[in-house]
Amino acid sequence: MVQTTRRLFTSWLAATAAGVLPAVASAQATRPAPAAAASLPKLRIVIPANEGGGWDQTGRALGAAMVAAGAVGQIEYENIGGKGGTIGLARYVEKYDADPDTLLMSGMVMVGAVALQKPAVDMSRIAPVARLTSDYEVVVVKGDSPIMTAKDLIAKMRSDPANAAIAGGSAGGIDHMFAGILSRATGNTAALVYQPFAGGAQVVSAVESGKAIAGISGYSEFSEHIASGKLRAIGVSSRNAFMGVPSVRQQGVDADLANWRGVFTGKAVPAARQAVLLEAVRRGVATDAWQKALKRSNWDSYWMEGKDFQSFLELDQSMAGVLTYILKLKT
Repeated sequence: MVQTTRRLFTSWLAATAAGVLPAVASAQATRPAPAAAASLPKLRIVIPANEGGGWDQTGRALGAAMVAAGAVGQIEYENIGGKGGTIGLARYVEKYDADPDTLLMSGMVMVGAVALQKPAVDMSRIAPVARLTSDYEVVVVKGDSPIMTAKDLIAKMRSDPANAAIAGGSAGGIDHMFAGILSRATGNTAALVYQPFAGGAQVVSAVESGKAIAGISGYSEFSEHIASGKLRAIGVSSRNAFMGVPSVRQQGVDADLANWRGVFTGKAVPAARQAVLLEAVRRGVATDAWQKALKRSNWDSYWMEGKDFQSFLELDQSMAGVLTYILKLKT
């Protein structure tokens, strides 16, 4: 799987040099087989984002699943939001680097934020445990907006970029990257007006108030507002239609992206303890509670662990650096 992904990345680099952004293929999801193990009395999950967003939803769903599995007795959650997770990352490394009972949520958003911001504390300071989920980026507009398709949005961004602000998550994250891909289709990437927010609720507010003409985030963060008619989905970052929404690729923009989320631990946590934490996560994601959370939030299972996950992460970091440069993303 990793070799295939590396070949895709090589072809991606060649195509990008020619001005094309092809699809980034998703790895095949597998469901890990748990082994019987003693329960951990307690566990802390640090969520480097505000409550209510994708990381928060994933972290709390995982915690509930581990308790349901009997893998953990008690879960404590700690939210530390800001700057695409890089504030939470720095705080985690400072406080919990050697803590055997603390996990950190992370994912593509943090990878992108680190690539853009180049903070003093980066992801080399944490140890990967397991990749958990992926979901797609959805582009939404206000329910009564005259913009009906992704092509309409791109046309507006081309003709009037100053009044075509796009709202999304933190600077450098996957929302920002996808906005950059849309702006690249206009032929003027540097003109992108991107409004970064710490959570999905603020993105929704920006679109509904008219401060932004469109918003980008995961489907789970927009689903209630789409169902109520306050927002309308005009495109999704999958290869094909998703939840009845046509993909941006189907509308003529040759690109798709998937956002992944996973858990990490401190670099100073002994390998034997890291294995115990991995087993607790395995037991959690094998539960019906976890499967129900996947279905409820429209996430895909995206399990990976060990050396495969480490290699995937290295590739993802390289891709984020190239995307940040090619798309001229700015803080």
